[in-house]
Order: sequence, then structure tokens, then C-alpha cells
Amino acid sequence: MPESTPIADKDYVGTLARGLSVIRVFGKKTPELTLSDVAKQAGLTRAAARRFLLTLCELGYMTTDGKYFRLTPKVMDLGFAYLSSMDLWEIAMPYMEEVSHTLNESCSASVLDDCDIVYVARVPASRVMSVGLTVGTRLPAFCTSMGRVLLADKPDDEIRDYVSKTELRRYTRHTILNPGALIDQILTARQRGFSIVDQELEEGLRSLAVPLRNKKGNVIAAMNVSGHAQRTSAGDMIQNFLPVLQSAARRIASALP
Repeated sequence: MPESTPIADKDYVGTLARGLSVIRVFGKKTPELTLSDVAKQAGLTRAAARRFLLTLCELGYMTTDGKYFRLTPKVMDLGFAYLSSMDLWEIAMPYMEEVSHTLNESCSASVLDDCDIVYVARVPASRVMSVGLTVGTRLPAFCTSMGRVLLADKPDDEIRDYVSKTELRRYTRHTILNPGALIDQILTARQRGFSIVDQELEEGLRSLAVPLRNKKGNVIAAMNVSGHAQRTSAGDMIQNFLPVLQSAARRIASALP
């Protein structure tokens, strides 16, 4: 995905940035918040937070019962505007469904956003993992197969910068926390053209990812399959899953305008 371009201070609209920060404080663990909660978490005064919240209510992005504020479904319009602006996801879905049907495993696509990956398309298998994944889910890039594939497309200095600024949090006993070892994994993904992550995000969960490229060869997203470690070994995933993923990725690239 294209990098954002730094802007001059005179072009920076602080009011817009603060308004968006109010939206971002709401999430799975904080579905409803009081005015004081929002002000504290967004780093705003109560007066400023109140103005932003009431404006969002007036625009239909927020609702309140007088004490607690909640996002409304209209907020989804902001995310779906991004999805609908790109042909990739619509083009990719039939191929992802074919991958999921062939391998009987979930197939997902994501893009890189700062230190996270964001799911933009997903075909779930009938088996359900404990990690609840949907379009819009954010996961740390450093310990996910799609994240490492996307990071592998970055220049070496950007990879080092990413690793240095990212909190390498332990999710399982397998999570790689050593910065040097993590950089090696990312560079290995670049060399091999795929990444396999073995139970680093969740015990028992393995995932294998490949890059999705446009006709110019630029990496625009990543696609993966995931499955339970008890069903499929890492070696089996590389031998049996990788050719299916790579074939789908090539056909998606060919189908893009």
C-alpha cells in the first residue's frame, strides 16, 4: 500500500485529528464510554471531548443515553469506503474461496497499517479458532505470517525501524521476542517469498502467507491460510498449502486491471 506523505504544519488540521481520536478510543473492550472516559483516553479536555462527541452524535456516528456514548453502525461506512474503493478485494474473493474449499482451512487477506495488519477480506472455514477474526480485525504484524510478508517488502532500514519501535509482546511461549531473530525471520520471508508462523500468536495455530502483487509486481496486500497445529505440520503446510496459495496469488495478480 502507498505510504502516507508527510505534510507541512500549516496543512495539518488538528481538529480533524482530535475528532478521529475520539472515534478510535471505542473498541471491543470499550464499546461504551462516559464523557470523562473519552476525554481521558483521547487526551482531551472534557469540554473538547463533549463537542466532538455531540458533533458525532449529530452526524449519526455516535449515540448516547445521556451518560454513555456508543458508536453506531454508520461508522462502518468509513471503513467500507476504503474497501469499495479498491477492486482487489472483489476480484480476490472467488480465488480465496477456492483456496479455502481446496484446503478446508480459513483464507484471509490483509494490509499493513503502521505496526499492525488489518484484515480486509476473509473466508472462514467450518472449524472455529479461538481467535475471532473478521474484516477490520487488527493484529500485530511482527508475529503474524501476513505481517512478516508485508514487512519483507520494506527496505532494510524500515524493517529495523519497525522492529525498534514495536512492543514485542509475548503471546505464547513460541513468540519471537529477540529483535535480531525477528529481523532474520522477516528477511527469510523476503528470500523465500512466503512466511510461516508457528504458534506465535496463539497456541496450536499455524499460518502460512504469501504476498499479493499487482501487475507491476508491487506488493499490495498479503494472503494466508491458517490451521490447527494438530492437523497439519509446518512441513505439510509448505508442501501442500503453499502451491495452492501461490497459484491463487498469481491468478489474482493476472485478474487485476
